[in-house]
Amino acid sequence: MIQFVFGPDDVARVRFAFSPLWELVQGLRVIADPSGHALHLPWVRRVRPRLRGLDHDLLSELVPSAGYIPDFLTPPPATPVPDFAAELETVRATPPETVAREILWTLPGNAPGPARRALAADPARTLDRVAGQLERFWAQAVEPYWEPIRDLLEGDVLRRTRALGAHGAEGLFADLHRSVVWRTGTLTVDRPWSFRGVLRGRGLLLVPSVFVWPRVSVMVPPYQPMLSYPPYGVATLWESSPAAPPDALAALIGRRRARLLTVLETPASTTELARRLEVTPGAVSQHLGVLRACGLVTGHRLGRRVLYARTRAGDALVHAADAGAASPLPPR
Repeated sequence: MIQFVFGPDDVARVRFAFSPLWELVQGLRVIADPSGHALHLPWVRRVRPRLRGLDHDLLSELVPSAGYIPDFLTPPPATPVPDFAAELETVRATPPETVAREILWTLPGNAPGPARRALAADPARTLDRVAGQLERFWAQAVEPYWEPIRDLLEGDVLRRTRALGAHGAEGLFADLHRSVVWRTGTLTVDRPWSFRGVLRGRGLLLVPSVFVWPRVSVMVPPYQPMLSYPPYGVATLWESSPAAPPDALAALIGRRRARLLTVLETPASTTELARRLEVTPGAVSQHLGVLRACGLVTGHRLGRRVLYARTRAGDALVHAADAGAASPLPPR
């Protein structure tokens, strides 16, 4: 059981970031055990042909399908929207003694195998080889799909930032994950190892990750305290097209606008909306303009990108249409 004890200033120091490197490392786990991550089977089927002949033996050794991953492979993001190349340089700068220590770390009662001991014997060479394999795996397996992944992560950050502002820590953590519980200033995470620590003004870094699903991942001091969790709407990531909207909603605002409003259950960019609806970005922009004018969606700028989300009025309209579609007509 992991427990983070929040002081008076720690809630105000909760911040969000996401990490291309974290997605890569968690993606390795998905490749190692697809049956445990069935939601991502469409991605596995797409990337396996791209991985034929790609050397990633060290990554397979260091990133098991379950259990501890050496922390130097997943440094806490230093900025809200880190760049993969910058994160890789952080990995390359890991002191050799840290590489060796973390490669050899095991749960009490276990011992590192001969492969781990061999890697730890020459940590500088191991680190150089690992960094090269990370770079190649990123190019083949994650970078081609990064844009829709990034849209989903940014949308989750936007949604939870709003929840934090409106309802405080209780609203933020209420639906984060079934294994995460907030109670009277303490965040408890159900994990197979134990830690209890007072944050002492360091706050908590929250990192949404699509490939961490269906679990969560935790990092504790001496690193920045961090919790990685699946983003809201992760089940929609690999959908080729969204479900049809309720007929009543389509009749009211038009079928394409109804599909667009339904898809915006999670915030998304124009490009991602066009991909999911299988239309041009220009067509999406036109429909968004009408929905914005009606007060049903709003745009939020994140850096150079704009994410669109439903307003409360948009939520109410979609939920009312869903409820109407689900309710049988009363008898005459």
